[in-house]
Amino acid sequence: MSEEAYGSIAGDVEARDFSLKAHQDVFRAMVLCVNAGQPLSLSFIKKHKKLDEQILNEIIATPSVIDLSAYTHELRERSIRRQLLNFAALLPSRINENRPVSEISDELGKEIFSLTHRINVSDIKEVDVVIGELLEEFERQKAQGNASVIGLETGFDELDEMTKGFKNGELIIIAARPGMGKTTLCLNFIDRVLRQNRGVAMFSLEMPATQILQRMLAARTAIPLQKILTADLNDSEWTRMGDACNDYAKTKFFIYDSGYASISDVRAILRRLKAQEPSISLCVIDYIGLMMGNAAFKDRHLQVSEISRGLKLLARELDMPIIALSQLNRSLESRSNKRPMLSDLRESGAIEQDADTILFVYRDEVYREQEERERENRARAEGREYQRIFQSSPVQEQAEIIVGKNRNGPIGTTEIIFRKENSFFVDKPRFEAREFGG
Repeated sequence: MSEEAYGSIAGDVEARDFSLKAHQDVFRAMVLCVNAGQPLSLSFIKKHKKLDEQILNEIIATPSVIDLSAYTHELRERSIRRQLLNFAALLPSRINENRPVSEISDELGKEIFSLTHRINVSDIKEVDVVIGELLEEFERQKAQGNASVIGLETGFDELDEMTKGFKNGELIIIAARPGMGKTTLCLNFIDRVLRQNRGVAMFSLEMPATQILQRMLAARTAIPLQKILTADLNDSEWTRMGDACNDYAKTKFFIYDSGYASISDVRAILRRLKAQEPSISLCVIDYIGLMMGNAAFKDRHLQVSEISRGLKLLARELDMPIIALSQLNRSLESRSNKRPMLSDLRESGAIEQDADTILFVYRDEVYREQEERERENRARAEGREYQRIFQSSPVQEQAEIIVGKNRNGPIGTTEIIFRKENSFFVDKPRFEAREFGG
């Protein structure tokens, strides 16, 4: 084998990939020879190891391989099969170890992944290669007319301008106090992606799949959510409902709603879904606080750190954005200005570190209505009449999406509208639109 041929496979082949020990010895001798800066000739190779002469003669007599890359691939495939068989033989004893099942399954999953995803020298890129990839990206954007959105559209113009859309490999955190509408906002995003003929996988750990669809149907059909929940619809509404159900039935929308999922579960399920349905372009997890971490970590903040890091790595591995919802600390409600900040993220600073984008959902009227009720209750308790100072609208209210972190762009606030009756958000200029996102 020439030095050039060896160099083309050096990062893809290891001695253990050969089934015969004699072949492994020959390859190890070649590696030692190259590391010593010596030519790959028979005389130099023999100096590094005592080799089987018969095997050497057979190798020399073998015709040169025409397609070296195809042969290398076949060698790797057979090597991985052997290692998996050896791994399978040890499974019974590993499974019977006196440890939590979640810990064992996560460990086994990592070992299988390491067997099938070997670190490759080709993963280390020289700058000229990176420049080539960058120029290709420029050409792709130019072909799109230099569009300002390079990721998945969110359905909100100002948010798209700030974030450039949800991009592949990103971890996006959406955080808010309960009742602010973070799940509803995610359903907006999901509907927008489905309209782009892309697939979505959602892990709903708090709400059943049927309730998810009820909310999405209320938004798409402009039928009040309460009427859908009670199935109190007239003929026209049933027709709109049927049309919307047919539209959703044609999409690639997958919902996992068992109420329990560890980072290992999410990783395994999403890998399998992505392999079966390549059109899946977004994953949503509602919410990160209900996910389970490694049982070895007793402290919750360490578990959350493991989960957030795992989600970021998974987003990069599958080359897709992952949105994870998060709660905020209750302490923010004691402030006069209750707009969220990064320091309000619950349980772990790792979320702030791992996330590419952090969005906060804020509706001031929720707090104003709450304060109004408290004043009214105090007046009643004291036997006083009370004239309401604030009256919220039963139809709509102003809401804010606060971009608290944006790794590749500006931070700031965008104003939107929350449509109460149908439980969905719209851009302010497009409030009269009847569906998600316009």
